[in-house]
Amino acid sequence: MAIPETQLETWSHQGAVNTSSNTYRSIQAAFYADSSSIRNMAYEVYLQGSYKNDTNIRGDSDVDVVVQLNSTFGYDLSGLDEEQKRHFSQSYPSNATYQFEHFRADVLRSLRAYYGQAAVTEGSRALKLAAASGRLTADVIPAIQHRKYRYFFGTNGENHVEGIKLWDRHKLEIVNFPKIHYENGVTKQSPPRTNGWYKPTVRIFKNARTYLIGQGLLEEDLAPSYFLECLLYNVPDLKFGGSYQRTLIEAFNWLWGTARAEALVCQNEQIPLFGNSSDQWNTSRAKQFLNALKDLWETW
Repeated sequence: MAIPETQLETWSHQGAVNTSSNTYRSIQAAFYADSSSIRNMAYEVYLQGSYKNDTNIRGDSDVDVVVQLNSTFGYDLSGLDEEQKRHFSQSYPSNATYQFEHFRADVLRSLRAYYGQAAVTEGSRALKLAAASGRLTADVIPAIQHRKYRYFFGTNGENHVEGIKLWDRHKLEIVNFPKIHYENGVTKQSPPRTNGWYKPTVRIFKNARTYLIGQGLLEEDLAPSYFLECLLYNVPDLKFGGSYQRTLIEAFNWLWGTARAEALVCQNEQIPLFGNSSDQWNTSRAKQFLNALKDLWETW
């Protein structure tokens, strides 16, 4: 047996986006409002996650929104030689006085001033905005700009990858690259690469995961959507296309036969997919998901 093409085609569909757009615009308005503590700062607000990357499925609820401060930035100089590091120190000799924790507090204050005290609670990383009429639940993530430098010879002669940096409530540092994650996904989806097959395939894997959880065949937190998307990003472009059955088989077989899991990367191509940090997956959990998907295919 095999999962029918009609079922895979249904699973490939994107979930609703209107309410997520309304949620995003509402959060933007909160920071533009007169009551906002950050309205005159150098910041930007943007979506990340499944709604931003067009990989949301029916049943996805939380909208992920980044609030990024740009007047303060973190940095990674590991790619520079000693001379370039000296140039950097000379260009940026002092630490900023307005730090991440100040920005996080001002973002929280701004949200509560706009939505009310009870509507916003503090999570470990995100500020959680409760759903309301016409608005989904949202995770609002305060962060500062992060720069991973490729080279630095002065402020007019440098190159870096832009990411975000934040600290959770346990003071654990978290670095990610949502903008380049999005850009790489758009490129993978494009006609020269997978010709529109990549993101529907991500949605198929996410829906299969949800089905397995609903049947009691998979732990709920075993295969988060972000990791599934990153996993499929590594599948060669030629494995996508023809039909959804063919794509699922080709992608699965490639992943099943991959001997070097340490070579797989997140979609941002800056961080290995598997590792010990909170933003990396565990190989044994990935194998459990693939085993469950294999059983689902064979017993459908």
